[in-house]
Amino acid sequence: MIRKLYLSLSIVSLLGIWSCSSYSKLVKSTDNEAKYEAAIDYFEKKDYNRSLELFDLLQSAYRGTTKGEDISFYSAYCYYNIGDYTVASFYFKRYAETFPTSPRAEECLYMNAYCYYLDSPKPSLDQANTTLAITELQLFTDTYPHSERIAECNKLIDELRKKLELKSFNIAVMYYRMEDYMASITSFELLMKKFPDTDRREEILKYMAKGYYEFADRSIPSKQRERYEKAIDSYNNLLYLYPESEYLKGLDKMVNQTSHQKLEKLR
Repeated sequence: MIRKLYLSLSIVSLLGIWSCSSYSKLVKSTDNEAKYEAAIDYFEKKDYNRSLELFDLLQSAYRGTTKGEDISFYSAYCYYNIGDYTVASFYFKRYAETFPTSPRAEECLYMNAYCYYLDSPKPSLDQANTTLAITELQLFTDTYPHSERIAECNKLIDELRKKLELKSFNIAVMYYRMEDYMASITSFELLMKKFPDTDRREEILKYMAKGYYEFADRSIPSKQRERYEKAIDSYNNLLYLYPESEYLKGLDKMVNQTSHQKLEKLR
């Protein structure tokens, strides 16, 4: 039994050595056709690193040919499949721009945008890639308005916009907790302009009412009237839009009644 196991391991080891040796010879070979066929074979077997290395060696030799076009296409998917979405997006877009009449151009322009989507980080991090992903997805929908991928693109754009909205909301809340009420109010106002369909409007109005009240309370007398009035306006907006809101009870005493009392004293 042990002897059979040893023999099996030896055979596997020898096959591995032979495979590495064969690949090394192929890399050094001047037979571009053999390299190309091997690169396709490695790709189909999901050995993307070896496939990519061979495609890289062949790019200049086949530039301007049908095989050169194939190499560009397969290289993009090699980078995609090894998880290097930044480089993959570059290759996909370059293919779409270099071969705009190719049947693969639509697919590659979509994959370019999808790679940006995959590279979009969680909301707590910088959202530059999220913004780029939205831009590239919109480029695709503008370029191929009748594509069967439009519905998926719109779904991804909505998801990415939700992420940007959450990022903006968290920043505004952070300013509120830091007691930088002016920055918080400004951030919430910008959020509602940028995302008018936000489902956080109720909570935003709560923060704005409290923010204006706290801001007024800390302001010089000449600025207090305007800011208490804005606190009341935010409360009234919340009352009008969300008459059953759970926030109204606490805000009525803290913001509405107290602001009116303080306005009376400012007359």
